[in-house]
Amino acid sequence: MTTQHTRAFAYVGNYTRIEPYARGRADGINVYSLDLSSGAMSLLQTVEGAINPTFLTLDSTQRHLYAVNAVPEIDDHPGGAISAYAVDRQTGLLTYLNRQSTGGPGPCFVTVDATDSFVLATNYQGGSVAVLPIRTDGSLDAMSDFVQHVGSSVNARRQEKAHAHSVNIDQKNCHALVCDLGMDKVMIYRLDLAAGRLIPNNQPWVRSRPGAGPRHLSFHPNGRYAYVINELDSTVSVYAYDAGHGALTELQTLSTLPQDFIGDNTTAEVRVAPSGRFVYGSNRGHDSIVIYAVDEQTGRLTYVGHEASQGKIPRNFTLSPDGALMLVANQDSDTIVAFHVDRQTGKLTPTGQITSSPSPVCVKVAVMEGTE
Repeated sequence: MTTQHTRAFAYVGNYTRIEPYARGRADGINVYSLDLSSGAMSLLQTVEGAINPTFLTLDSTQRHLYAVNAVPEIDDHPGGAISAYAVDRQTGLLTYLNRQSTGGPGPCFVTVDATDSFVLATNYQGGSVAVLPIRTDGSLDAMSDFVQHVGSSVNARRQEKAHAHSVNIDQKNCHALVCDLGMDKVMIYRLDLAAGRLIPNNQPWVRSRPGAGPRHLSFHPNGRYAYVINELDSTVSVYAYDAGHGALTELQTLSTLPQDFIGDNTTAEVRVAPSGRFVYGSNRGHDSIVIYAVDEQTGRLTYVGHEASQGKIPRNFTLSPDGALMLVANQDSDTIVAFHVDRQTGKLTPTGQITSSPSPVCVKVAVMEGTE
């Protein structure tokens, strides 16, 4: 008799003990089994030898995982790297394949195009973007393209030069949008899949407010809106997105903080709920997740509330595919906290499940459907 079963795994990228990141306390990528109903996590594997694997992504088949190596130099050459791993869909365990240079120091974000042909990565310290071809076995070839950003903005300490922080590919797999914190710009490129290259778009960029520091971006499921979280001024900006032309038009900018908050804060992650009805952002300092409701006609946001992250410095968070569970990585308290998501109101309720995980930076969830 054949039965249908579901297995869920959580992959956690983090800072390791390897310099120059003295704050790192982990030994590598951690792999957990995940109970989707409660958020309970059980450690299955620690992939040792992974050097500062701070940000992770999975390909569309969930058979391969890619991790940045956030270092100034690696393998006897300047710049960081992307490491490739095979995923065992039965056990969730990872097997190292290879790694390739990103051409610049401090890579901090990685994504895969919809055809699983290329990995795109941003180098924060280097202010650049790299494109790496994916081989048939999931391992990586050397870069097919490298784009260097040049520019600065008004914050002398944080925006003294370009700092490319994230890259997101639109639903049509035609354009790549790069948030550059240092330049106060979201750069827009056409994605040439034949050559593995990034070509400046007709609208090459959209400028953020001076000192905003665009960090991460999340598309609405309908493809018509993009939400950018700005690290330095603790805001979220709403953009109308023209997928045909790869064009952004700013519609709205809101604070991520309560009006009465006094203190230092930076933001980190932004996510749109799978339903498209809510947008979430993380505050580091206020240590919270901000919740907004989405007007489905205009894409604009309305404030719903805040939920304490139950830890210090919520660097990253993720939602389960059905949007019913949120996992929040609290970097400085070494915890991953699970929340139930009310899919009608968008509000969060702690499940009571808190998983110990050293210096977590990024959490990715894989849900494997199968029969046996």
